[in-house]
Amino acid sequence: MPSQTQANHDEGCYHCGLPIPPGSDFSAEIDGKTRQMCCPGCQAVAQTIVSSGLDTYYRHRTATAASPELNGRQLPAELSRELALYDQPSVQKSFVTRHEGLLEASLVVEGITCAACVWLLEHHLTDVDGVAKASVNLTNHRARIQWNPAQINLSQILTEIYRIGYQAHPWHPNKEEQLLAAEHKRAIRRLGVAGLGMMQVMMMAVALYAGALQGIESTYQSFIRWTSLLIATPVVIYAARPFFDAALRDLRTRKLSMDVPVSIAIGGAYLASIWATVTNTGEIYFDSVTMFTFFLLIGRFLEMKARHRTGRAGNAMLNLLPTSALRLVDGEEQLVPANELNAGDLVRVRPGQTIPADGIIEEGHSSVDESALTGEYLPVRKTENDSVVGGTINVENPLLVRISEVGADSRLSAIVRLLDRAAEEKPQVARIADKVSSYFVAAVLLTATVVGGSWYLLEPANALWITLSVLVVTCPCALSLATPTALTAATGTLRQNGFLITRGHVLESLSRASHIIFDKTGTLTEGNLSLQATHPLAELDEQHCQQLAAALEAYSEHPIARAFHPFIADQHASDIETTVGQGIEGLINGQRYRIGKPDYARALSDTADIQPPIAEGHWLLLCNESQPLAWFRINDQIRREAKETIDQLHALGLKCEMLTGDSSHAVKETADLLGIDTVTSGVSPEQKLAHVKALQENGAQVIMVGDGINDIPVLAGAETSIAMGNASDLARTNADSVLISSDLRRLVDAISLARYSRKIIRQNLSWALIYNLMALPLAALGFVAPYMAAIGMSASSLVVVGNALRLSRLRRRKVQKSHAATPTPHASTQEV
Repeated sequence: MPSQTQANHDEGCYHCGLPIPPGSDFSAEIDGKTRQMCCPGCQAVAQTIVSSGLDTYYRHRTATAASPELNGRQLPAELSRELALYDQPSVQKSFVTRHEGLLEASLVVEGITCAACVWLLEHHLTDVDGVAKASVNLTNHRARIQWNPAQINLSQILTEIYRIGYQAHPWHPNKEEQLLAAEHKRAIRRLGVAGLGMMQVMMMAVALYAGALQGIESTYQSFIRWTSLLIATPVVIYAARPFFDAALRDLRTRKLSMDVPVSIAIGGAYLASIWATVTNTGEIYFDSVTMFTFFLLIGRFLEMKARHRTGRAGNAMLNLLPTSALRLVDGEEQLVPANELNAGDLVRVRPGQTIPADGIIEEGHSSVDESALTGEYLPVRKTENDSVVGGTINVENPLLVRISEVGADSRLSAIVRLLDRAAEEKPQVARIADKVSSYFVAAVLLTATVVGGSWYLLEPANALWITLSVLVVTCPCALSLATPTALTAATGTLRQNGFLITRGHVLESLSRASHIIFDKTGTLTEGNLSLQATHPLAELDEQHCQQLAAALEAYSEHPIARAFHPFIADQHASDIETTVGQGIEGLINGQRYRIGKPDYARALSDTADIQPPIAEGHWLLLCNESQPLAWFRINDQIRREAKETIDQLHALGLKCEMLTGDSSHAVKETADLLGIDTVTSGVSPEQKLAHVKALQENGAQVIMVGDGINDIPVLAGAETSIAMGNASDLARTNADSVLISSDLRRLVDAISLARYSRKIIRQNLSWALIYNLMALPLAALGFVAPYMAAIGMSASSLVVVGNALRLSRLRRRKVQKSHAATPTPHASTQEV
């Protein structure tokens, strides 16, 4: 006998009725029994219902969950009470954030079919008092809403969404997965009914056509007509229902969408065919009705599959986090849910396990697979004091990690928020396409009316099917899909390759760019000083000199000191004295040493002025009380891929510049090695911004690439700004895109794909417009039968979607790791 818990699990979520994902373990105590839930959202709502004394809601409700087709002005009292629970802070905790006095929620909206639905939702919600912003993404059906809690509650916003014919749920990866799965099942069922009905009705139609040519008894003709009506009815009532629901909703809200002409075509042909069957006069169009429904559903099914793939790609990022973690408490391991970890907890991550949250390695060294985040296929070496990101995989050795960020503050959550922000912002070409498609529907309806009236006066027998052909063949499905499918495919492809787009205009502006400007330190260079050369001056060998210097620098976090940390050994320094801007002095085994600028160091031994081995570079001198001991050359290494990237950017026709606060000779040396002709050095953040503004005023389309807080003004001022993956949080937040992998070659991929996506969008829009302009006169003149119109319209949409999906074929660039030293100039510490 199965347990009660297993039985509840098999029955689905007790709160919403959706299937419970495998491995999910959410429940709530209701009426003395443990009820299984599908996600934390349902669990929180159910617990709030019970704790508020409203558990009678579950005893008296008439359905497990509200009907998705709920429409109308007045909501049922039970539904209103359930929506009111979303006003509870405990419920909002998992999906609502606060920004500058406003609350913001991410929702999943059911019932969206085309760009007109997005327009309706956005305009209706922004007209509601208290709603500051509402943006809806056509691709993944997510809505991001900001509101003033002093003026309106979240339940009122959800009510407004219900009243115009849609349903909204708090976004959660598990919840959205269930909604996507439910939508997929409904689409498969409707497609199956339409396909089966079409095949059967087409067989009947062949018999009628053959009988019309060779003669058929009226009894058999009547039988075939009634049989066709019987088979076509489920297709119209069930399979085509989404079109009618959407059309009624649009008519009530006085907004035209493609579902209006589609519904008129299907409904008109079906009713006319019923009249012809009942009266046994005229022609029947059941074959055209079922075929049109089937092909239209195929187009929408493929569009839905592309949308689901994009949605799951975003969800997969949050689903990278494991469900459990090994937390150390007083030296004992405790297996706890990963979402219960807090900042400051110490966790053990064994080889092969996923790091449960952002943190700092306290003990151990290993390689970490960050490919899911950065697109970099090779694991990254990590050791003590290195930061690690939740969702990445420990490859080799066990690690002890001190948790630093969890939940919404983690890097993974920040990336998902940036992705959502990019998805909600529409580039200019998308806004134009949405507006054109809305006007196009009105033009189609007007044209169909004129065509129908004209044919009714000329040849009434052909008026109906010609009007249907006009409505069907000119349906602007392809026009609505032309831009969003291409943008979604390109954005997803770049994210998988380590280039995260966080603003909607990036692809458009990247494709038009004429100049690309780089900061130097941390962008073209690694941003980490390293010891490049050691030249002993006394009887000590290189290793001994390095260990003495490392002992002096051991307790300093200065960038120069960190260059010596890898050489720390058994030597220990005491009586440390730091002279700002000069160097460090201390005692090692009773003897005093100094390391730093040459004049400062040699003053300890009172020796004559000495020069480094070569003039170029940043040299430090190590001395004891009797003599100079060694020269050390400190460099900031140029990124290995920088030269290749600059060459490829030149080949794409872009002008590359360097704009840096560093005023040392290293700037020119770096520019010469990389082949950058235009260099502006020693500038402040304000001067950087002024330089970019001057270029833009002269017509340049500028891309700015930077990584530091000092780059924030210029990142905000450029048409397109790109922050390095290791940039400061403020720089990443203010940038239009983030180079997560910090591999500069991804810039070339991004610009190339942006140009390709612009070409694809133009192809899609051109095809959609040319097809409609060519098909309309042919249909109006009677050369296109309804079934031919259905095939043509569906084929047009499939061409657009298929063409856009070519943008997902970018071959991922594999970065070859080389251990060979690259000759690089030194980095000055004068960066502003």
